[in-house]
Amino acid sequence: MFDNLDEELKATVHAWESRPGGWQTLQLDSGTWDEADLPALVEWSRAPACVAEVSDSSLALVAGLNTAGERWQAWLNLDNAARLLTEEPEDLEDQLLWLDTPEFHEAVRYKRAELDAEIPTDAGGAIAWTAAAGIPVAPQKAEIEELLRSHETFAEDLFSTLLDRLGFPQAT
Repeated sequence: MFDNLDEELKATVHAWESRPGGWQTLQLDSGTWDEADLPALVEWSRAPACVAEVSDSSLALVAGLNTAGERWQAWLNLDNAARLLTEEPEDLEDQLLWLDTPEFHEAVRYKRAELDAEIPTDAGGAIAWTAAAGIPVAPQKAEIEELLRSHETFAEDLFSTLLDRLGFPQAT
């Protein structure tokens, strides 16, 4: 997949954490990854793949896909994800004023509760993906759910910890 990239795009791909057992973790510059790239990566590598789209280190949307086409996704840092996903009123005149209203904070609490309710399903999907990836250590669902509810500041750290808790070899 990466062999077919033009040189300019290839320059946006950087090695990140090295993990034993042939697992590769790459970092791509912002704006170079598209959701449609995940199936292509799985097809190219013939192995399950996972991607975390990180936004300003404050949140990430993690998606995994196995070779059977089974997909899962989860947000890291639900508080920030809820703020991002909260819909603005149609008659909004000034976004900055909206952000400081009780209505905004209530809408964020509601969205946060929606995201939190999805965590058991998200954790189950991540665990099934891990099994399909051939990881011999069975992750503890409660630990994955706890991590998905974490308030850790840096989404990159949360993603690395998620891979660790899913049983992937520790990064070196």
